[in-house]
Amino acid sequence: MNNYNNKLAGKNILITAGAQGIGESITRHFIDSGSNVAIHYFSSADTANELVAYAHSKGVKAVAISGDLTKEADANAMVEKTVEAFGGLDILINNAGSLVARKMLNEMETEFWHKVMDINLTSMMFVTRAAAPYLAKQDNSSIVNLASLAGRKGGHPGSLVYSTSKGAILTFTRALSTELGAQGTRVNAVSPGLILGTSFHNTHTTKESAAATTAGIPIQRAGNAADVARAVLYLASEYDGFITGATLDINGGVYNM
Repeated sequence: MNNYNNKLAGKNILITAGAQGIGESITRHFIDSGSNVAIHYFSSADTANELVAYAHSKGVKAVAISGDLTKEADANAMVEKTVEAFGGLDILINNAGSLVARKMLNEMETEFWHKVMDINLTSMMFVTRAAAPYLAKQDNSSIVNLASLAGRKGGHPGSLVYSTSKGAILTFTRALSTELGAQGTRVNAVSPGLILGTSFHNTHTTKESAAATTAGIPIQRAGNAADVARAVLYLASEYDGFITGATLDINGGVYNM
């Protein structure tokens, strides 16, 4: 991953849910590129602490910060702690999100709808709102949001609210790129398809469903967390680039506009 080093070495990165699944891979890739990492976690304390130790072994700064990002106070405190630890913030990776459970429209409780929307979408607004003034202080800064193929395609049955929130993230990304362009902050998203080996699919996807989905992927394999992490680093590191408001599809060729 050394090809990003020249752009990412010494940069200060905040990764939400940075100690599990795709987030963990993103964190490791940033550490390997010489970046300082603030690793937010909700329940993955052990992995977060392992990642901090890994960062220190590579000679970069790292801090693990716990919090429930659906709470404004936690989101604000996380950003403040990051800036206290590093003195600034260059890149925000909005990775936190969850399907929580599969529920069809006819079994949709109002509380569940709000819970998933809060986890995936409202929390992203809280974190971005807190981080934007610090990103503005850098000559070049960027945000990468984690969306999903489900945000275009609608997802598998039972992912109505999850898919809706992820579709909103695509729009949030475009709208934010317009708002934050003048302050020198680029805002992009990645939209992963089937990424196996993560707790998300281990929890919510059967082996049969994964096999059936993989059979329909043109390059005949599922993705892995590193496939997504490389794309996130690319978008984050294009400081002087012309890419903003874009979504990069990472799905092996499954295309649904």
